Amino acid sequence: MPEEKTSHTDVPKRIRKGVYILPNLLTTTSLFAGFLAMVWALEGNFDSAAMAIVFAAFMDGLDGKVARLTNTASEFGVQYDSLADVAAFGIAPAIILWQWNLHIFGRLGLAAAFVFAACGALRLARFNVAANLATTSKKFFTGLPIPVAGCTIATFILFQEFLPVFMGALLPHCTLALALVLGMLMVSRVRYASFKEYGFVRAHPFSSFVTVVLLFSLIVSQPRLLGFVMLVGYIVSGLVYTFIILPRRNQELLRTFPG
Repeated sequence: MPEEKTSHTDVPKRIRKGVYILPNLLTTTSLFAGFLAMVWALEGNFDSAAMAIVFAAFMDGLDGKVARLTNTASEFGVQYDSLADVAAFGIAPAIILWQWNLHIFGRLGLAAAFVFAACGALRLARFNVAANLATTSKKFFTGLPIPVAGCTIATFILFQEFLPVFMGALLPHCTLALALVLGMLMVSRVRYASFKEYGFVRAHPFSSFVTVVLLFSLIVSQPRLLGFVMLVGYIVSGLVYTFIILPRRNQELLRTFPG
C-alpha cells in the first residue's frame, strides 16, 4: 500500500496554532502575577506584591512583542491584554495602596485607591478606541500608560527605604498624593513617548546599544533606587514635552508659516 503523505498545509497550521497560544500564555502570566500581588498585599507582604507588579509589566511588554514577531496578533489578544492590564496595573496597585498606607485616611483613602483603578480602566478604554483610528500617532501615548502607573506604585514601595527618617510621618500623605496624581495623569492629554518607532535606533545602532547596556547596568546595580527614579523621570518628561517643548515648537511653526 502506498504510504500516507501528510499535506504540507497541515504542519504550518499546527505550528501557527501553537504560536498563537504563546502571546496569550504570557498575558495569562501577567494576570497571574497581578493576582499574586493582590494576595500578598492582603497578607501584608508589600515587597513581594511590588515585585509581582514589576514582573507583570515585564510579561505585559513581552506578550505584545512576541505577537508581532510571530505575526499572531489578534483582536482577542488585544482585548484579553487590556483586561489583564486592568487587573495587574489598576486593581492590584489600588489594593496595595489601600493595604499599605491609604487605609489610614478612611473613606478618603478608599476614594483615592478607587480613583487610581478607575482612571486606569478609562485610560485603557480610550487607548483601545484610539488604536483603531488610522490618524493616531504611534510615537506618543496620550495619557500615562497604565503599566507605568502601576510600576511607579510598586517601585515607590521598594524605594521607601531610601527616604530620610523625617519623611516617615509624611509617607501616607505622599502615597495619597501619588495615587491621585497618577490617576489624573492616566486620563490626561499629556503626551508620553511610546518608543514604538525606532528611527533613532536604526540611525545610531551602536550608541543606542551602549545606552541600553548602561541603563541596564545601573538598574541592576540599584534596582530599588533607580527603578522609581527612572519612572519619575519618564513621568516628568511627558509633562515637560507637553507643556514646554510642544508649545514652543508650535510657536516657531506659526512664525515660520504665519496665517
